[in-house]
Amino acid sequence: QVQLVESGGGSVQAGGSLRLSCALSGFTLTPYCLGWFRQAPGKEREGVTTITSRDGSTYYADSVKGRFTISQDSAKLTLYLQMDSLKPEDTAMYYCAADYWRLGRQGVGCSPRVEYNYWGQGTRVTVSS
Repeated sequence: QVQLVESGGGSVQAGGSLRLSCALSGFTLTPYCLGWFRQAPGKEREGVTTITSRDGSTYYADSVKGRFTISQDSAKLTLYLQMDSLKPEDTAMYYCAADYWRLGRQGVGCSPRVEYNYWGQGTRVTVSS
């Protein structure tokens, strides 16, 4: 059974840092795409950052560039999100997601615009001003 379990969320003041972790299990093959998404109250879910497990290439939303860093530990099947210089607008539920390579990703790679098939339950991040 595939599982993605996030941890590391919490409350922090603006300017602070948090590190989210996502433990993956049950995958028969290493997912091609891994990513972090977030959904703030009353807003649509957005793709924050993704990473291609094979070559480590990354994507970051403009809103988090220079502040957030995605990384993976392939041996431990763990995904991380280091969040620095946090802002109140970063407050959201953060979700870890994974996807295998499939035809729908041809030409767009691990873009968050193409739906990911496997999701965690989320971890809440609250940034106060």
